[in-house]
Amino acid sequence: MNFKNVILIVLCAFVATGTFAQANILNAKSPEEIGVKTDAQKLLDNDKPLEYGYVDDRDILYSRMAWEKIVLDERVNFPMYYPIDTNNIGTNRRSLFDVLMASVKDGSIPNIYDDSYFTSKRTLKDIQAALTLVDTTELGIEQLNAGEELSAEYINRRDITSADIVEYHIKGLWYFDKRHGELKYRLLGIAPVAPDVNFIDSDEPDLVPLFWVFFPDAREVLHEAKAFNNKNSAVPLTFDHLLNSRRFNGYIFREENVQGDRTITEYISDNALMQLLESNRVKEKVRDFEQDMWSY
Repeated sequence: MNFKNVILIVLCAFVATGTFAQANILNAKSPEEIGVKTDAQKLLDNDKPLEYGYVDDRDILYSRMAWEKIVLDERVNFPMYYPIDTNNIGTNRRSLFDVLMASVKDGSIPNIYDDSYFTSKRTLKDIQAALTLVDTTELGIEQLNAGEELSAEYINRRDITSADIVEYHIKGLWYFDKRHGELKYRLLGIAPVAPDVNFIDSDEPDLVPLFWVFFPDAREVLHEAKAFNNKNSAVPLTFDHLLNSRRFNGYIFREENVQGDRTITEYISDNALMQLLESNRVKEKVRDFEQDMWSY
């Protein structure tokens, strides 16, 4: 490694630390100044998501679309799940679901979709039934039957929160770029998955994707939001970096196939071990293509 490369690495480390560390925490003279960037920091702040390079269709020698599930009770996936209680934590830390929901509500993420093919757009009003359950108690029903006005105390409201998110589904394309001679991955969509709100308190509720987000639409938002870095809290990861660099553990549950992109559970049912082995087989089939390119 030559001297220029060493200097470049050192400079990148300082820029990353200055960019991601909590702003002004060591120079603040009052708690109100923590997190507020100085004028000098604002002038130097040119932090944007790393742009995807252009890929010509003629450069794609091989591709395979795959859907994966990211289970949030695995330790490596905790940065997407926590924090679930935001009452006693700063505003600079939020779970991935809270970031997505806040961005959908304020319009930072302009579009959400019904499925992973991004053919049918939804609105926040459309998905409200999947996010909130409003139920009337028996006493409230008696009140209505008696012709009385329903009291607020007899209305139960249950909202899906970040604590209810069980997993994320992601859709991405594995492709072999013959111009660069390597297998690459491009994330295309992400969906938070939670129990069906109508049966959320039952023993084994069905899991449903709440909505799908086209990932390039959310990159700016996810780059601004930071996930906790367990190895060095001074350099938190952005959610955009975490997902694009695949710093998570996922299981393939579907690949594009001639049977209408059927899921693994559709042809291997009631056998979790065989489903896991099939998921690994699909993953290795994609990876082996790159290895086979260099075998004679």
